[in-house]
Amino acid sequence: MSEKIYVGVDVGGTAIKVGICNQEGELLQTYEGPTETAKGTDVILQNIAQYAKNIVEESSYNWGQVEGVGVGIAGFLDIPRGYVKFAPNLKIRDVNLKDYLEDTLQVKVLVNNDANVAALGEAWAGAGKGVDNCVCYTLGTGVGGGIIIGGKIVEGFAGMAGELGHIAIVPDLEAIQCGCGKMGCLETVSSATGIIRMAKDAVERGDRTTLSLVENIMAKDVIDAAKAGDEVAARIVNRAAYYLGRSMAVLAVVLNPESFIIGGGVSKAGDFLFDQIREVFEKYTQNEAKDGVKIVAATLGNNAGVVGAAGLILRA
Repeated sequence: MSEKIYVGVDVGGTAIKVGICNQEGELLQTYEGPTETAKGTDVILQNIAQYAKNIVEESSYNWGQVEGVGVGIAGFLDIPRGYVKFAPNLKIRDVNLKDYLEDTLQVKVLVNNDANVAALGEAWAGAGKGVDNCVCYTLGTGVGGGIIIGGKIVEGFAGMAGELGHIAIVPDLEAIQCGCGKMGCLETVSSATGIIRMAKDAVERGDRTTLSLVENIMAKDVIDAAKAGDEVAARIVNRAAYYLGRSMAVLAVVLNPESFIIGGGVSKAGDFLFDQIREVFEKYTQNEAKDGVKIVAATLGNNAGVVGAAGLILRA
């Protein structure tokens, strides 16, 4: 009997990554091509289909072995229908991506939110391998997230489950408006954007910090300064870690996951950040909900989306 394979597609604003995985989540082969967003919806759809064809046809496998194609895409989706309501980065609106790809490729297709898909990748073959219940954070420009319970993505009735960055966790007196329009979202303090904003505010206030010497402050600059003993930078990182830990304490008593997995650029701060998060989590979480729970770094990096997209088919 020939080996079953699973194709995953991670659709980004600049590039579309495609991968072939086996039943264990091992990434066997990858392919990447330009999204060509400026050329419009039809070209983007054609590229997704063509790159999926390319990876299979250029591999040692054949379409008879393909169990299906999973797609991760950022935007507002009707997940059960595989319908893209609006993908801002791609300027795609009102497209049934699932139907288009199934008609073109003649295999089963499943579509899901990119953050959910990355979470599934980590749960299936990354830092959460062997764990059926975990919560994944992605700390980048925003705070993305995904929830895996019983080995499956928690989507909610409208597909909005797992929007961890929009947990309203910051108290009113400290809160600022998030890009979503609401006040006090986790994303405003724990994302790279939030860390940069707090650093720039400190410099503008005239706080004594080495960050005033940095022309174009990035989150890494703030973290490096904090590690070097800059008290202002340390307070900023501590604040980001504090609200991450508090959000995990809330989720621990709601979902009781076995692990919290943290990825994205900010997570590269390593134990300097993670130890602070763990300390807050330990302080604010009930004993029964924190016993045995791990807070760990993601391991798949940029491949999480491709692996997780392939996993949509296996975990359906």
